Amino acid sequence: MTQQRPVTEVAAGILLDAQGRYLLGQRPAGKPYAGYWEVPGGKIEKGESVFAALKRELQEELGIEIQSSEELTILEHDYPHAYVRLHVSVIRHWSGTPQGCEGQALSWELLDAQTPSVEPLLPAAWPMLERLRDLLA
Repeated sequence: MTQQRPVTEVAAGILLDAQGRYLLGQRPAGKPYAGYWEVPGGKIEKGESVFAALKRELQEELGIEIQSSEELTILEHDYPHAYVRLHVSVIRHWSGTPQGCEGQALSWELLDAQTPSVEPLLPAAWPMLERLRDLLA
């Protein structure tokens, strides 16, 4: 009998600007997959909605206030350190200029490019970007 791993619920927000670019952040040292690039976001706390988690996480990580989000997809990924369920949203409206509040590098990427200009990309980020391209195609 296999033991079920606990599921970590995560809110991920794809910031999409008026030029059709999306934002990636580099995972800081000390975290699993440090140096990998990912869509900003974080764990959903008990009793918190996906939108509330996104508001909190993007304020902490990027120093911005999001006004709204659109659900894009829900994905699951089994990493060696955690089994995650990613609630992925597209964010088109925010106030403030995104900056790496946790010392992380940021990169605005062109959606029509086949691959991001930065690497390596966190494995779960690939299906998010594929769904985003499908949505906007």
